[in-house]
Amino acid sequence: MTEKHTVSIAVLSGTQDDVQLVNGSLRDAGHTAHCHWIETPGRFDDILGKERIELIIINLNNYPDPIRQVVKQKDRFIPEVPIIALSESVDEESILKAMKDGAADLVSRDQKARILAVVNRELRAFRVERALNSTLNSATEYRKQLHDYMQNSSTAIAYIQEGIVTEVNNAWLRIFQAKTQDEIVGLPLMDNFLEESHAAVKGALIATTQSKWKKGDKLHAKTRAKDGSAAALDLEFRIVEFDDGPYVQIRIESLPTAAEEPTKLVHEALKRDPTTLFFHRAQFLERVTKRLSRKPKSGLQALVYIKPDDFSEVRSAVGILETEEILAQFSEEVRKRMHPRDVAGRFEGTVIMALLERGNERDAEVWGKQLVEHVQKHEFNIGDQKVRLTCTVGVVGVSSMFSSLEEMVSAVADAHDQGRSVGGNSVFLRESTDIDTRLRKYDEIWVKRIKAAMLEKRFRLAQLPIAGLRSESTKMFDMLIRMLDEQGNSILPSEFLPAAERNNLMKTIDRWIISAAIEHCKDTNAKTVFVRISRHSMQDNSLVEWIRSELQDHAVDPACFCIQIPEQDAAKYIKESKEKADELRKAGIGFALEHYGVDKNRFQILDILKPNYIKIDGELMHSLLTDTAMQEAVRQLASAAQQRNIETIAERVENANAMAVLFQLGVHYMQGHYVHEPEVVLQEVVRAAPTTLEAIGSQ
Repeated sequence: MTEKHTVSIAVLSGTQDDVQLVNGSLRDAGHTAHCHWIETPGRFDDILGKERIELIIINLNNYPDPIRQVVKQKDRFIPEVPIIALSESVDEESILKAMKDGAADLVSRDQKARILAVVNRELRAFRVERALNSTLNSATEYRKQLHDYMQNSSTAIAYIQEGIVTEVNNAWLRIFQAKTQDEIVGLPLMDNFLEESHAAVKGALIATTQSKWKKGDKLHAKTRAKDGSAAALDLEFRIVEFDDGPYVQIRIESLPTAAEEPTKLVHEALKRDPTTLFFHRAQFLERVTKRLSRKPKSGLQALVYIKPDDFSEVRSAVGILETEEILAQFSEEVRKRMHPRDVAGRFEGTVIMALLERGNERDAEVWGKQLVEHVQKHEFNIGDQKVRLTCTVGVVGVSSMFSSLEEMVSAVADAHDQGRSVGGNSVFLRESTDIDTRLRKYDEIWVKRIKAAMLEKRFRLAQLPIAGLRSESTKMFDMLIRMLDEQGNSILPSEFLPAAERNNLMKTIDRWIISAAIEHCKDTNAKTVFVRISRHSMQDNSLVEWIRSELQDHAVDPACFCIQIPEQDAAKYIKESKEKADELRKAGIGFALEHYGVDKNRFQILDILKPNYIKIDGELMHSLLTDTAMQEAVRQLASAAQQRNIETIAERVENANAMAVLFQLGVHYMQGHYVHEPEVVLQEVVRAAPTTLEAIGSQ
């Protein structure tokens, strides 16, 4: 017996001396035994039903049942477990009889060395047999599962090896409208899905083979339905091993579609505009009002105003009767770019209004920019006629600066008008930097609250874990800040940081985050922490030396620390960014560009700044799932970064589809709610930058 772990043994004897005998023999040999003393056959049944017994030892001179009866009793539970018999006197004839009755051997009680040798032998044989049976049972079970699933399951199942379908069941044939297996087996899996789903399906296959696919996750993919439309499917993936190697099993639950009550369908249809399929104005405003009454878990809400430019020219081109069809197609392109939590409505005429949930105002602006660029390139079809159009998007961030929904709608309409006034085909963000009396009063309130929170130690550090896509990543975190109000409720950065930016408080806040993150590094031995700094800190000539000194004081390796700035800010202040990046590199501190990808194929900035990491803009994640051009752009970005020894991190990954696509595109890491939601890791304020009112006011 070579395994040095506890052995579970049932000792059948009328005296506890036999338990001590077995325990002592094994202990003398350096092994630990957990012996269950069995005095009666009734107790033996109880033990067999509850414990995982590996060996049975019976004293033939001091137990009521003979070996044959013990064999029958244990065979109901554990037929493979061996029995060793003990007796006061042993000879060849008695050994033979005991073995014929079902014992593995008969040993004299006073022969401790032989007892140990027999126990070692039987346990070793039992464990080898158990391991072999487990392997055989696993292989048999896999084959049984394959047979059962293929023949009897209503769930559609396919087995894939190296991207080729090797086996499917009848339910799979029905879903993909195939009459025989020959139409699917032996062909690429991708043939079953629309092109827009190829990247996600390929990524899921690779992730599964590399044990990166989470159990229970479902991939949303599309195939072609009988009527020619796109049909959505939910795919589950897992790896299975057969004699000839690993396979990926794909399951699609064939759930019957419950017929909805006609009355319910009618009521639902009446809520929506028949052309755009978005909510009617009244329904939209009702839902927006409800959404605005509760704050998002992270980020902010933004109202957007979308309107096609010069729609009268479209009407002239296609005729008044076809304008609604063009608007319907336009609305579908808008819908494709909306997140599940967004809500939209046809506001008036050709105007579509939507309430988005994003990280900040800039993210909403980026969303509008992507929509504008996509619409400009898209062809709308009316019969054989192809039509092109452009649109203008107004954006306004939701904040308490607006006293009513009326004011907010007016502001976003005005933002659209300003974008239209410069020629349209553009996005206009009504930024908070539009200084007016209302904004000044709004800022006065927030500045007081921020200063009070600093003095009263109501800032908190939160971490957002970063997970590896190409490898196992451990202890990489994006560091975030939270502020508590006077009642202890969390205030998101999107609520107080804009006011801090406008009122020169960011350098103090940045230094608080940096100090807190350094403390976190020291306490957790984090491999890498990412800390974002504002443009004010970017222009602070003393910052890098201060960080270096803080790291040295806390005995934290500078290589564990990474400063990140938005790509837009880096491009706008390229000289200051390069100086800061060079300083950080010289101090051994990492440098990252976040929100990268607003402008595609923009690699020159990588050669100038030489960052260690680039974070791919989270606003790309939703359209990335189906936009093949966007996928190719991200693939090129990942490749360009790889050539420059820059590691890539995808922001705001929220589901398995996004993970699968990124996996296939060659991105290194990901962060977002799919990995983990942000969690507070520092409850008390750390030693940080100046926190007196005088120091704050001097910023």
